[in-house]
Amino acid sequence: GPARGAGPSAAMAAAPRWRERLFALYFLSHIPITALIDLQPLLPTGIAPRALTDLLQQYATAFRDPMMLQPPEWFKAFIYCEAFLQLPFFPIAAYAFLKGGCRWIRTPSIIYSTHVATTLFAILAHILFHDFSKSEHAGPQTLRERLVLLSIYLPYLLIPLLLLFTMLCNPHYKHVEKRKRK
Repeated sequence: GPARGAGPSAAMAAAPRWRERLFALYFLSHIPITALIDLQPLLPTGIAPRALTDLLQQYATAFRDPMMLQPPEWFKAFIYCEAFLQLPFFPIAAYAFLKGGCRWIRTPSIIYSTHVATTLFAILAHILFHDFSKSEHAGPQTLRERLVLLSIYLPYLLIPLLLLFTMLCNPHYKHVEKRKRK
């Protein structure tokens, strides 16, 4: 009835709070992961603290991810994108999604999610189809090892795709405020 508010259309047009919380968590968690782990391959040897290089080594060994220890040039290019395009965006996006209902985050989110999904398709294809037998560092050999490594990278495709879908399809973000003419 009328006591509940404007009905289902108002609920549909509201910002999707559970998704905004998920996106905020994604971007907040991405800051330390990127700064402390992902950017290591770009640093000269010996610059990163020993504890962090050990952590990266343990990850790469456990999940058979030679790309993080000896990145191919195309992968290194993606790490530069992560450093200079994505990392500055993470705190901005985290702020917008924690605050909630920020329509101005729509266009930057579409750019971010499209960029990241594109890079992840290349990375996932490499994990699935590359012959790692000649890698200096152990890569995935069996289908199970490939799927385990794929599962590490998959959230970084799925959450940006959910973000893209939300920005394109949710009425809250689709609605653009009309600027008043002076």
